[in-house]
Amino acid sequence: MVTEAAAQVTPSVGDDIPTVDQLEQEGDIAADYIEEFLDICDLDGDIDIDARNGRAYLSVNAAEGANLRVLSKPDTVTALQELTRLAVQNKTGSFSRLILDIGGSREAREAELADLVGRAIERIEAGSADAALPPMSSYERKLVHDLASARGYSSESEGEGRDRHTVISAL
Repeated sequence: MVTEAAAQVTPSVGDDIPTVDQLEQEGDIAADYIEEFLDICDLDGDIDIDARNGRAYLSVNAAEGANLRVLSKPDTVTALQELTRLAVQNKTGSFSRLILDIGGSREAREAELADLVGRAIERIEAGSADAALPPMSSYERKLVHDLASARGYSSESEGEGRDRHTVISAL
């Protein structure tokens, strides 16, 4: 169950922020979908539901030696996250911004992005006016913006669709 404190968010102008009840419903639907998927794949996993920043977060973890790593590859997590979002949307009728983590895959990706931002900043410090990163999802671009800002750099998203990417520059 999601606690109200865990679902606290800072509203932005024009944002339709889901209520705690809506996030709980999203999490429950997503957990049922993932549990059924794991059963079909004959994989064991414990599912945790949380809510932060107006999103439901689902984490799937298993004991050491379980074979969740077959699902924890970035492309696989992204695909399964999209399928899970569609399952939630089908049941609720509303777009879902659910985030799925399998076996620590999100934490590993955040570390990769921090390294990528670090290398981009090194290029800027070596004299480049800016540094463009490869295309990535809106969630990953948000993480990059936060990482760049924390290091005292500015960043902007550029491009359209699958080519949308982040460009980091000095303030």
